[in-house]
Formats: sequence, structure tokens, C-alpha cells
Amino acid sequence: QVQLVESGGGLAQAGGSLRLSCTASARRFHDYAVGWFRQAPGKERQFVADVTGSGRYTYYADSVQGRFTISRDNAKNMVYLQMNSLKPEDTAVYYCAADDSSFKVRRGEDIKYWGKGTLVTVSS
Repeated sequence: QVQLVESGGGLAQAGGSLRLSCTASARRFHDYAVGWFRQAPGKERQFVADVTGSGRYTYYADSVQGRFTISRDNAKNMVYLQMNSLKPEDTAVYYCAADDSSFKVRRGEDIKYWGKGTLVTVSS
């Protein structure tokens, strides 16, 4: 069983930055790929970025490529999402999710573990 807790959300101005953190309770955290997803009001959940268990490989949605950076520290059981050059359309609840299948995390389907989310609001 893995528990995930997101933090770091809040209010930012357009062009500003926020860093989200995902704290995991997992004995073998490096076995899990982790992704960030977001859901804006009235919209479907959207993939944002993911990172493999080792942290070696990352992947981003086109909408955040070049602005967001995902990273992890397996010694601390943490995954981060550094968000720069924020836009109002980045406003959403952000969730981290983990699975031992990086394929599932990339597709956003049948992922075993999800956090409860943290709200990011970007004002124009």
C-alpha cells in the first residue's frame, strides 16, 4: 500500500512559479513510476508529467513542456513538480499518482495509488 500526499499548491500570478511536492509512504519507492495529473473545473483529468522509478526518464505534456520540471528524491520518498511561467490555464487541482507500471502512469489508466490533490490557482 502506498499513500501519497500533495502539498505546495496555492495562488500565483501569471508568469510566476510554484513547486508542488508529493510525499509517498512506500518501502520501495524506487519501484514506482510517479505522475502528476491535473483537473480543472468542468474538465477531464489531464496528464501533466511523469518520472520513472529511478528518476532517469521524464515525460511532459505538450502544454507544460519547457515550463514544468518533474523530479524525485528516492531517499526522501518525494516527487516534485516545479512550475514556472504559470498561466491562468494552469489553474486546476493537481494530483500525484504512482504505480509499478510506468506504462499505466503514462496512460493515466488503472493507476493503483492517488493522492487527494492540491489546488493551484493562477491569476491573470
